[in-house]
Amino acid sequence: MHFSRRGLLAASAAIAAAPSVEAKPRAASLPAWTPDATEIAGRIRRKEVSVVEVVEEAIRKAEALQPKIGALVTSDFDRAMDKAKGGQLSGPFAGVPFLIKDLDPYTGLPTRYGSRSSMGARPEKAQTAFVDAYDRAGLVVIGKSTTPEYGFLPTTEPMGFLPTRNPWSLKHSPGGSSGGAAAATAAGIVPFAHASDGGGSIRIPAANCGLFGLKPSRGRMIEGRPHSRGIDLSVAHVVSHSVRDSAAMFAASERTATGSPFKAIGVVTKPLKKRLKVGLILETGTGRKPDAEVIAAVEGAAKLMASLGHRVEPTSWPMDGAQFGRDFTALWSTGAAELVAGVSKALGRKADASVLEPFSLGMAELVASLKPGDIEAAVGRLQAASKAYDDWLTRYDVILSPVLGSPPVELGFVSGDVPFQTLQARLMDYVGYTPVQNVAGAPAMSMPLHWTADGLPVGVHFAGRAGSEKMLFQLAYQLEAAQPWAHRKPPTSL
Repeated sequence: MHFSRRGLLAASAAIAAAPSVEAKPRAASLPAWTPDATEIAGRIRRKEVSVVEVVEEAIRKAEALQPKIGALVTSDFDRAMDKAKGGQLSGPFAGVPFLIKDLDPYTGLPTRYGSRSSMGARPEKAQTAFVDAYDRAGLVVIGKSTTPEYGFLPTTEPMGFLPTRNPWSLKHSPGGSSGGAAAATAAGIVPFAHASDGGGSIRIPAANCGLFGLKPSRGRMIEGRPHSRGIDLSVAHVVSHSVRDSAAMFAASERTATGSPFKAIGVVTKPLKKRLKVGLILETGTGRKPDAEVIAAVEGAAKLMASLGHRVEPTSWPMDGAQFGRDFTALWSTGAAELVAGVSKALGRKADASVLEPFSLGMAELVASLKPGDIEAAVGRLQAASKAYDDWLTRYDVILSPVLGSPPVELGFVSGDVPFQTLQARLMDYVGYTPVQNVAGAPAMSMPLHWTADGLPVGVHFAGRAGSEKMLFQLAYQLEAAQPWAHRKPPTSL
């Protein structure tokens, strides 16, 4: 779930070298099935393989897997090969193939925003400072990854495009809104990919696709887009196979200039040594219990944490979950209202289902039904919830919870053409855990610590206070070493 004001304006116009990790090595019996970005970059530096060979292999995989999983909306293979042959790459990930999520502009490619409203979009002439950081890191962009319409939904089934499918089971959703990024990474097309998170859009697809995904604190990363609402919800980072890839890319794209709200942490390489006090949450803020497999995943993670010396105790949400959900939905829906208004202006008529999805239109109608001052009141209550979260995190180092209310859902269950009221109810149960950190501006991560009996990944959620990314990365290294996942290979992969 993600939203970009810049995307709305663009749509309207279109209508008219990383350090080695010191964490405990993985057991020899559990080898990685595909090298991560850090390993690929190291092989390139050691001249064991050329950039051309690496990029050619990524393109071969993309061409073979795209008909099955639909993870790319736009390819950029020719320019990627030109860049690979140029020999001028530098940075910690020089020569590593990469994808940009199609909610952000990338120079030379159109931005489609998962929407029919962007049909005819022209190649971008500029990109954000955040995307510039990827170029400085030496990454070779081979295309743009799919997203739901303007990042509104936690699945990647835009009605104007083919659905993106989960490499672990093609009938299931990879999540959203960074679903293409996660599907491509899980299938081995790229070792990691750009993702963004306005309500769970890094953590949800990471959970559904068996990947690691950390959402940074608000203001932590280089600015990628202008602020657009009373509470700035969205941040960007990556989804990855390994903690070290995420940590190194974090260091390459965090803010270091004077005036940044947090002191830069650099590349975190060591596992946690201190013992943490962990607050355990199972129910959503509305009191709904998750699926039995999700309970098993979280309880298993709690036992693992206890075995590592951390103190785990049950806790409860510090705010009225039902009211929080209504207020977040209202704020989230303002993005759709702006979208509908912009598209309608460009068309010279009211936007309808021929250009926008029913869910987008339904959110705009929800905003239109509110009384004057309702949005401001919702923002005020969300700010109070953020303060309550901060107070809560004075009692705990980290909060352990589900990422989602169930394992990956089947395609169609939360798609944009489900009747609006039905879809709203499903979303409340499915994504009741992740938006809190977007409102609070706090970091959180999904870790692939559980698989169902049917072979579907289930992520486990760890959240801290604003600015606590170093602690979360260290904890992630510790858990990755204690319960490795890199050997797990989805059925649809190369």
